[in-house]
Amino acid sequence: MRFLPVNLDAIMVELPDLPQTLALQASLRAEPITGIEDIVPAARTLLVRFRPAAITQQDLISAIGRRRLDAKVEQSGTLIEIPVRYDGEDLAEVADLLEIPVEEVIRRHTGSDYTVAFTGFAPGFAYLSGGDPSFDLPRRATPRPRLAAGSVGLAGRFSAVYPQASPGGWQIIGVTDLPMWDLARERPALLQPGDRVRFVEVSEGKSPHPQPLSLPGRGEMARPALLSPVGRGVGGEGNDSTSPLFEIIKPSPQMLFQDLGRPGQARQGVSVSGAMDRAALRSANRLVGNPSQLPGLEIAYGGCELLCLGETVVAVTGAEGPLTLTTAGGTIYPVPRHAALALATGDRLHFGEPQAGMRSYLAVRGGFAVAPVLGSAATDTLAHIGPPAIAVGDRLSGLAPSPGAVTGLPDIPPALPRLGEPVILDVVMGPRSDWLSEAALEDFANQSWSVTPQSNRIGIRLAGERALKRAPASEGKELPSEGTIQGSIQVPPSGQPVLFLADHPLTGGYPVIAAVAPYHLDRAGQIPIGAQIRFRPITKFSGET
Repeated sequence: MRFLPVNLDAIMVELPDLPQTLALQASLRAEPITGIEDIVPAARTLLVRFRPAAITQQDLISAIGRRRLDAKVEQSGTLIEIPVRYDGEDLAEVADLLEIPVEEVIRRHTGSDYTVAFTGFAPGFAYLSGGDPSFDLPRRATPRPRLAAGSVGLAGRFSAVYPQASPGGWQIIGVTDLPMWDLARERPALLQPGDRVRFVEVSEGKSPHPQPLSLPGRGEMARPALLSPVGRGVGGEGNDSTSPLFEIIKPSPQMLFQDLGRPGQARQGVSVSGAMDRAALRSANRLVGNPSQLPGLEIAYGGCELLCLGETVVAVTGAEGPLTLTTAGGTIYPVPRHAALALATGDRLHFGEPQAGMRSYLAVRGGFAVAPVLGSAATDTLAHIGPPAIAVGDRLSGLAPSPGAVTGLPDIPPALPRLGEPVILDVVMGPRSDWLSEAALEDFANQSWSVTPQSNRIGIRLAGERALKRAPASEGKELPSEGTIQGSIQVPPSGQPVLFLADHPLTGGYPVIAAVAPYHLDRAGQIPIGAQIRFRPITKFSGET
């Protein structure tokens, strides 16, 4: 095993091949090590997140290093047949790369059973191993900006089906109508680790091949309820009464329900997601007397206005900026952030443009009544899981406060990123820092990086004067897909980094050369478009922890 640094609370275990990787994962699942929070398996690596308060990094490495790699990996015994129309954009190119006819590509793809080795990238995206040995293909040099849902692809030694429309760099050889991800099913991800998969050729216009096993419903993807009149809110205390609290007069550019996310769903290819500034959400909930995990509104930028439909108490935290209250009688006055604020029926709350930071958080006493999806009310914009974005005219309901709820004291707000001032982010170097040249590593730390308009909750796309160049030894190399975390800094072929945020993919195929330290993740979530970032390494990369 080789142990690579990822962050202060994460390491990567690199192994020689997929069987040993899966064997180590099976061992860690069967006999868990206290302190491990989550494991993201990939082709030759395990990304292990842990609690430093429960186990030190060195003790964790020692414990993992003692594990045997001959554990038997159990297969589910479930065989799933996937009907495919072999008419993909890259089918002819794949045939040319392999120097075989198109018909032979199809024969080889349908002639072997696959096994779901691991999941990642997006919900329902399964990496399938065990196909014909001749399939060892590079990704496309330039990923396509959009692939249709159901696209069947090849990359490296794996095959996969894209569960939803998304960008992608795999070689596409066909398409299937069989949904890989469906929230209407009891088990949303059709393919789970250990399942066996067989591809079956169907002709154009032919109805999908029936599934050979009984799985819960195959309906359209359920659109989660925005408002929930049912029982209790996420993390609530059993309070069953709900009432309409707000009508959205004008939404912000992005206005979402967020809580602390949905950990523990990596097996289905689902990342944690949740609030971009978790401390701000916790603070808002504490100010109104809520448990810290209840959902609040995450309001990007400003310009939004809410009409209060009943008496309540709210708190606004996060970004700095004007906050004004217009009473039913027309009186307008400024109101403070980071304080409990009593609202009456007919009051209008208006959010001005932020002067520092970019995301505000609104919590209401008792919590919002919003239906959880996979145990959380968080909206994951990459995975399309959770309540839809809030729109004009939406009415938001709330739950009555729990008995004995006590308003908390405000936190001291942190200094937030501002335009015109460099934002300093501490970073831990690794796990693939050695894929960059020495000059590129110096450029990474010594130049400013501009936040481009293509940034969102998935990641911040950066632009620097000097693109990062690979080391000679890694030029032209393909990196097998491996796990990523929030804060990972990935370097695509353009050499302009991407800083992954809350809605990042679980796995990626470009080298991650550093990660933002955990204590600066909330700061990263508040960086506005147009800001300048400087990265400050707090560790040196040695190639192994």
